[in-house]
Amino acid sequence: MNKQEIVDFMLMLPEAELDYPFGADVMVFKVLGKMFALIIVNDGVVDINLKGAPADNEALTSIFSAIKPGYHMNKKHWITVSVTEEIEDGMLKGLIDRSFELVVAKLKKADRERLAIQR
Repeated sequence: MNKQEIVDFMLMLPEAELDYPFGADVMVFKVLGKMFALIIVNDGVVDINLKGAPADNEALTSIFSAIKPGYHMNKKHWITVSVTEEIEDGMLKGLIDRSFELVVAKLKKADRERLAIQR
């Protein structure tokens, strides 16, 4: 996936919105005000910070060289995925969906129910 395809995919998620709180070079994706992804381009490579379960994050970082502990994030709960040939589109979409779901799970019950209706 290229950067625009990733952006389009994330913005199709219910109530997802794009923000630039850290400047024009850092794209932050939020659901009802809570961040679920961050995109930055480093040396032409798209890097995405995504939330994940600690055990999953540990496994992913040990298996894939393109997945590292979250850059400038809590390294237990976040990973940084460098979008390279190693990361297949389906896997990337799954990681994005999982990040979104983990953030939604921490929202207020009424907000979670509203999002469930939209999905």
